[in-house]
This record gives sequence, C-alpha cells and structure tokens, in this order.
Amino acid sequence: MAQKKFDFAQNLRAFKRPTTGQFILTGVGLVLAIALFVFLRGFVSCWRLTSIPGIPAPTCPGQNTQPITNTQGTPVAGTVTATPTLSAPQVEMPPPWDGASRVNILVMGYDYGDWAADRSCPCRTDSMIVLTIDPLSHTAGMLSVQRDIWANIPSFGYFKINTANYLGDLYKLPGGGPELARKTVENFLGVPIQYYVLLDFTSFQTMIDTIGGVDVNVPAEIIVDPLGAHNTTTLEPGIQHLDGPLALAYARMRHTENDDIDRSARQQQVILAVRDKLLQPGNFLNLISKAKPLYDQLSGGIKTNLPFNDALQLAVLAMGIPLNQIQSHVIDYTMVAPGQVTVDGQVQDILKPFPDKIRAMVDQFFGSGSMKPMATGDPTQLMQQEAARVIVVNASGVDGIASKTADYLKAQGMNVVNFGNTSDYPDKYIYPPLPERTMLIVHSGKPYAMQYLMSLMKFSAQNQLIVDFDPNAPADITLAVGADWANNSPMP
Repeated sequence: MAQKKFDFAQNLRAFKRPTTGQFILTGVGLVLAIALFVFLRGFVSCWRLTSIPGIPAPTCPGQNTQPITNTQGTPVAGTVTATPTLSAPQVEMPPPWDGASRVNILVMGYDYGDWAADRSCPCRTDSMIVLTIDPLSHTAGMLSVQRDIWANIPSFGYFKINTANYLGDLYKLPGGGPELARKTVENFLGVPIQYYVLLDFTSFQTMIDTIGGVDVNVPAEIIVDPLGAHNTTTLEPGIQHLDGPLALAYARMRHTENDDIDRSARQQQVILAVRDKLLQPGNFLNLISKAKPLYDQLSGGIKTNLPFNDALQLAVLAMGIPLNQIQSHVIDYTMVAPGQVTVDGQVQDILKPFPDKIRAMVDQFFGSGSMKPMATGDPTQLMQQEAARVIVVNASGVDGIASKTADYLKAQGMNVVNFGNTSDYPDKYIYPPLPERTMLIVHSGKPYAMQYLMSLMKFSAQNQLIVDFDPNAPADITLAVGADWANNSPMP
C-alpha cells in the first residue's frame, strides 16, 4: 500500500492533544523518553565532500594506510587502520550536578542492522536527540540530529555522525562508543553535553509495556513493521494505542515523504505521548516506586553516565516547566544538503551541514550558543534568591514543631508562607515514611529550596521525596516534618 505523503515536521504541533499538564521527565521517565530514539541502519560514508575535508571509511578503495593529520593531530585524509596510531580522546567525566545548572543529555539508539541477531556490535547509531533542561529559565527542549550528517569525529576526522559510537567501541577508546559520540555531537553543535544514554530495542519495548503503552495521534495512515516476522501493521489516522513493539516500530519508521526528518518528528511525538501517560493520575507515583528496580533490571541494555539520583532530580525540575516553554527542533533540509556518492558500487547518502544556519538554530535553542555557567555560591544564598514558597506541616506527633521549624527556616532566609498540622492540610500527607521520617511534597520545580531542605534534613531514602504536581497549590514545596527532624534538628 502506498504511503500517504505529508509534511510531518510542519504539522506535528497541530496533532497534539491540548493539555494543561507540565513536561515531565522522571528518572525512569527520562530513560523511557530516550528509548524512543532507536532507528534503522546507517552506512559509513566514503565520500569526501569538496568543501568539507574528511577521512573515508576503511572499506574505501585507493586510500593511504596511515592517517594524515593536521597540526593538531586530527586526521584529515587517508584511512584509519585496524590498529590506529591515534591518541584516544580523553574521557571528560561530567562534574557533579549542582541541581540548578542547565543539563544536556545525548540520547541514542542502536542501528538495528548492526544490533540484529545475525550481526554483532560494534554498532552504529541512528539519529540522535539532545534533551536539554534549564531550571533557571524554566525551559526545556528536544533537538534531533540526523544520522547522515558529515561531522568531525575526534581523533578520526570526518565521517557520518552515526559512526562515532562504532569507532569508539571498535578501537576500545576510553568511555567507548557513547563517550566518543557525546564528544562528537558536543563539538558539532558547539555546546557542552554532560551526559549520554544509549538504549537497545528490548529495553525500550519493556519499558513502554511497563507503563501500559502510549496513545499517539497518528497524522496519516502509516505502515509499520515491528521486530519479528509476519507482523506488519497499518496504523490508521487518529488516536492509536501503541504497545512496546508498535511504539518502537512507529518511532523507527522512516519511509514517508521526508524520511529521517519525519521520523525525528515522530520520535518527539512519542516522547510527548510518554509524558501524557505519566501525567495520568497515579502513574507518576507508581512509576517512581518501581524506578530503581526497573532501572537495575534493564541496566544490561542501557549505557549511560547519568547517575540515577541525578535523573530523579531532573524529573522534579521538569515538573515546573510549562509546555509552551519546551522547544522542539529538527536539523532539517534548511540546515543540511542531501547528496549521493557511489562507493564500491553502492550508492550512499550524506548530509552536508550549513554551519551558519545550524549555528543560528543552536543560538535560539540553547541561548547564544552556550550554556549558562554552573550555579555557584553558598547553598543558603541560592535558596534565598530562588524564594520558593514553603509550607511547614507537623507530621511528627511532637507539639509545636511546625512553628519552631518555620521560625528556624525563616531565620535562614527561606520564604515560609505558612505552617500547621496535618489536620489543616487533610488527605495530602498519608504517604510513607511519615511520621518517622521527614518528607518533601514538591508542587513545582524549585531546585535550590529542594536541595537545601534535603541536605539540611539529611534525606537518605527515595520515598522522602514526593512529586505532587499542582500549579494551583498555595506553595511550591510542602515540608512534612517527621520525628527524625523533631528529635535531632539543630534548632534550640
């Protein structure tokens, strides 16, 4: 059946269901989102563009056996051999996240042609997506990077950008393929990327099924092919419920009018469908309770340098970001030029970037093309500047502790707007670990206050933090004081 043609990237927003909810990336929700970026096979480019110097792949004929390097030692022509003499790029471990600075995460999925059972990694990746969240400006975004872009891979020269993971694993570089891919995209865009996550197909399908599937508004009839034989499916226009295999097939499908551009838009559409599912009543708390066991279960299919606890904090930050403050961009055909080249009798495609146009988009997306600096200063000062509205509730059974705690926090410069007992705030504070342990109920993203309180009250358990998103709540954060604080606080 012939596919109906449509400009998916242009019409994506028109098909979103109206929502007053906020963008959410939970610890596992974040990993769920990145799982959507698994794609079809790519090819290592052998063509060297006239205006962009490069290094052909090892299979290209008529090349030298050793790389030719520039004055900085980067290969610009020739062939990388099986035992390269190149010095491997250093692994740059991200600094500990301060809970307030903008964070960029490169998310990737394997090329199925490399990952399939009849082949084995090292694997290429298909299209990559950079997720970004800035707690200071309360903005977030998704930027899709096309797999065939001709880019400089550190210590190897120019290849298709999806080859970075393959080369890093093939030559066993420090940090492997994901680290080399992170550095490559970081250099290409000109902005720091702190974290990477690479997920395989099985883990993605399992996680989508764990949340009960997703609902996607399909713009036009599309034929998708889930993994396995004899299960090709036609999705009709309108709201369709997709389980793990169908969601994966929908995200991977590229045979529509604009190929990878349409596919990138579909991947971003599924991310928003995951968000919608997690915002349904009860789903977020249920998933949080399963987050660590599920993460551990699927760790064999995930490669990441993003600490689990940081992922949970990112989830809280994302809760306070309005949907209209979330940007979605795709590096499309206004920023790259498609071309073809025949190598060893095979026609291969490449995308030549237009640096000026990509730079303009990056400046808009990230803000002047650079990240805001890591937040510095005393945690107390940062908390004071944020001015989060805090309510203190006595859930400890110790008389007068809410009043004393409110006075103490006000003396530290915290914006305490009210205090009282659980009877003053009924039906909201029945969660564990009360009354033994103090708990935060976060109604909107206020990272400085959250971090300050968790440190002050020595939080050590996951269930001490509850996200109860409510834009109409009388405070940004409710502090439900438990017996641990009542009996061991520094208050006089």
